Amino acid sequence: MKSGSMFAALLATLALATPLRAEDPVDPNSIDIVDAIECRLDAPAYTGFALALNGEEKIAAKRHWVRIATKNAFMNEYDLPAPITVAGHYSTRRIAFTASGVLAVLDLADPNGLAREQGIKNAVDPAPLLEAMIASGKATPAEIAAATTSSKFLGEKIVADRTEAPAAGESYGAHTVITRNVSNVTTHPGKTFYGCSYRVEVIGKDGQPL
Repeated sequence: MKSGSMFAALLATLALATPLRAEDPVDPNSIDIVDAIECRLDAPAYTGFALALNGEEKIAAKRHWVRIATKNAFMNEYDLPAPITVAGHYSTRRIAFTASGVLAVLDLADPNGLAREQGIKNAVDPAPLLEAMIASGKATPAEIAAATTSSKFLGEKIVADRTEAPAAGESYGAHTVITRNVSNVTTHPGKTFYGCSYRVEVIGKDGQPL
């Protein structure tokens, strides 16, 4: 399956998982991309915005975003007509949408400084592995060196974690987790991803995922 088709299918799944709310829906055209990146939206508002990018509203085209080729099949990337500022002082014209969120693509080779500013720890910190390798006495010098110089970063901080039980007469509820993310990937050397994930999971009357 092509990346665009897979991306659309995953977004559609997220839309089905997002419960309807009593309040009026947010107009996708009114949403600022920086607000989406900075986790300032709720999950239904973000989902509506993401689906409208290339839907009937054609928000991406209206905003003159240019779709660009990417080596990462799990992302849809765009160049913006003007730079945006995220995380206080990082500027970029490149953004990327994943199945569950949106990221600013920063010209930042080392994500650790940004992560410290945001209070985000690396979930793949090599330190515990390095300690275990040394303690085992079985690791080769080359293996230890590789672990020491590992530059992979993947971290998140929970912004909102909310469970909505099924309403009276309803069979389904939802568990929503919104997280601020910092990461890097081998398909984008010298880049750091900063943004937000809006994850929604359908739950039953027992509160368990379906």
